[in-house]
Amino acid sequence: MIFNMGSVNIDYVYLVPHLPQPGETLAAASMSVELGGKGANMSVAIAKADGRVRHIGAIGPDGAWAKARLAEHGIDVDHIATVDVPTGHAIINVDPQGENAIVIFPGANHEQSHQVIAAALAEAGAADLLVLQNETKGRAFSVAQARERGIRVMYVPAPYDQKAVIGLLPHAHIVVLNEVEFGQMMQAAGRDVATLGVPTIVVTRGAQGALLLEESSGWSERNFPAPKVDAVDTTGAGDTFAGYLAAGLDAGSSTEQAVERAVLAAALKVTRRGTAEAIPSLAEVQAFVG
Repeated sequence: MIFNMGSVNIDYVYLVPHLPQPGETLAAASMSVELGGKGANMSVAIAKADGRVRHIGAIGPDGAWAKARLAEHGIDVDHIATVDVPTGHAIINVDPQGENAIVIFPGANHEQSHQVIAAALAEAGAADLLVLQNETKGRAFSVAQARERGIRVMYVPAPYDQKAVIGLLPHAHIVVLNEVEFGQMMQAAGRDVATLGVPTIVVTRGAQGALLLEESSGWSERNFPAPKVDAVDTTGAGDTFAGYLAAGLDAGSSTEQAVERAVLAAALKVTRRGTAEAIPSLAEVQAFVG
């Protein structure tokens, strides 16, 4: 089973003629309110990939509908706490080419309780996978709990926070990040991947697919190209990739097989507008492959 300690956000999505410049005011062509947050998106992707996932998080009183939507996707939401702080939210601007600019307010995502985390992981063991990203608090406590129980850890260091990354890398079995984040991480590590202490690194490369780096009698490197698609909204593509990767690994797929399917899922996602609700199902990804 996958235990995802992740954010739950309310996304306010605006379709704009172009991404705003400093000092510029734009009129949006449309606006929508959607379920989002990197953590929630990953949980939805895991569920849509036919994975079993328990979401560990926090919402405010205004986020009950978001918790209900996660439950409708078949996600275990019993360890999403309701706290007296507004639910996290994101302001997302999307241009006609599908590129985005996002501002995040963490809200309840920074109110993670150690008690809730410990209770959520109480039944977890070596066969399970803990997924972490940087939109929540309580990460260090979570990896300590994982270490005690022998749980594998997949770390998605986004949004990138160098202090958090350096502290968590020694506890991660697999790290998933984009090219910019990978460059920042390598700069902090002295540009030597062997010094990171992480056996598996997956670098997402947008339209170029993904790069898999693995330590096995030296470091191996393999590219996974993405199919060419007409992108309309790249929001949530990385979360889709991470969720499908986690689901594949938890199901017993090889890392190569899991990365290959995650690339396809992310490519299909960017052909649709929206975030969590636009993530494709496993059947849709399989049909997309042809």
